[in-house]
Amino acid sequence: MPKDITPEPAGLSNEQVANYNRDGYVSGISVFSSEQVAHIRSSIEALEQDHPEGANGHDLNQYFRVNGHVVIPDLSDLARTPAILNAVEDVLGPNLLVWSVELFIKEAHSEKTVSWHQDITYWGMGETNDEVTAWVALSDVSIKAGCMRFIPGSHTNGIVPHTDTFSEANLLSRGQQIGGIEESDARHGPLHPGEMSLHHGRCFHASGPNRSDDRRIGLAIRYVTPEVRDGLAGRDYAMLVRGVDLAQGWTHIARPRALFHPKDLALYDAILDDQSSTLAKGAENTTGLYTPKESQS
Repeated sequence: MPKDITPEPAGLSNEQVANYNRDGYVSGISVFSSEQVAHIRSSIEALEQDHPEGANGHDLNQYFRVNGHVVIPDLSDLARTPAILNAVEDVLGPNLLVWSVELFIKEAHSEKTVSWHQDITYWGMGETNDEVTAWVALSDVSIKAGCMRFIPGSHTNGIVPHTDTFSEANLLSRGQQIGGIEESDARHGPLHPGEMSLHHGRCFHASGPNRSDDRRIGLAIRYVTPEVRDGLAGRDYAMLVRGVDLAQGWTHIARPRALFHPKDLALYDAILDDQSSTLAKGAENTTGLYTPKESQS
């Protein structure tokens, strides 16, 4: 992953913060140079070539799609990128933890789509404002490539009803979707390689098929604050990346010891067990909730 981190930018401008607060998302934030993006992509594709079978009974796509930062050091390190953290801090404040790091790869000419949804619907975090997804483009994420679409201002709603379809054409874990969306209200969020968007966990968003000639590669990092766990039952895990956690509601995890280290693999399965029960809550069909199909965003 990037060996030479660019000087830390100041973070978001006042206008970008205002746009995020008003719309529930902001895009076009530059965090990596073209050289860094090329290095990151090369590292990811080397993993695909060298470790397609994954480890410990899970294939590589499982780790790419679910909690990859627990067993892949490069993904853990990317979540600590200063340029990303500075922007996220302007939204969430100085104390930041990483709940999940995921790679979303849509192959060229893939017709898979993602329905309109809110991220935090099934995450067991309630209706918090203290979660944000940083979505970083590691390839050209154009409209043709199936970039995300957002409904501005939709984050001001609570969590709205979703219908579970478990459709094979839908890349969400439950095929969940929000009905009644007016496509004319949507705004596209295309990204050049090295740019990122930030979106609120309640912001309605979707993505279309990748009809381009290249893979659509995105890195999604889910940041939370210590206070997200206040008053919540059960146990969940996060990695402290900036500031302090005085609330102590999260079970803290560290950077992986090495790629697919046995102790980290055991931790991964323990986290999966705890999170699966939350994700499956209320579902009529639990098949494949933590079996990656290709991408979700």
